[in-house]
Amino acid sequence: MVGSERQRGNRSGWRAALTARRLPAARSRWARGFTLLELMIVISILVILALIAMAQYNKTVLAAKEATLKEDLYTMRKMIDQYAADKGKLPQSLDDLKSAGYIHDIPIDPFTEQADWRTEPGEDPGSTSGEQGIVNVHSNAEGNGSDGTPYSEW
Repeated sequence: MVGSERQRGNRSGWRAALTARRLPAARSRWARGFTLLELMIVISILVILALIAMAQYNKTVLAAKEATLKEDLYTMRKMIDQYAADKGKLPQSLDDLKSAGYIHDIPIDPFTEQADWRTEPGEDPGSTSGEQGIVNVHSNAEGNGSDGTPYSEW
């Protein structure tokens, strides 16, 4: 019995010595850090992912601005028509729509970031004396939309 206990003790002592010898080598391998090549690869991957995310973000922002512009133009045109139907004459300015309560505020153009809409005057069909008023409204923004048409023609 004493012999078998000695053999077990020798084996466990041998394993402990082997583990003790490997441990400092393993620690030093992991403790030295990353190589310059590994860091450059990781940074390159992160830059590529950031560029893809920025491109998608810019497309999303542009689509949101275009949707806002279309909705604002639709609303103002609808209110011009409603004003003309209710009052029997076309509004002389966008401020007429605001003061009559058809819109709360004149919307801000999402591209120019100002309430500087280009109004299109036309002959008032309800007027007997040939008066004019606003028949349409357009954006003052420069550039083309995603469909290729200029924003000023929307």
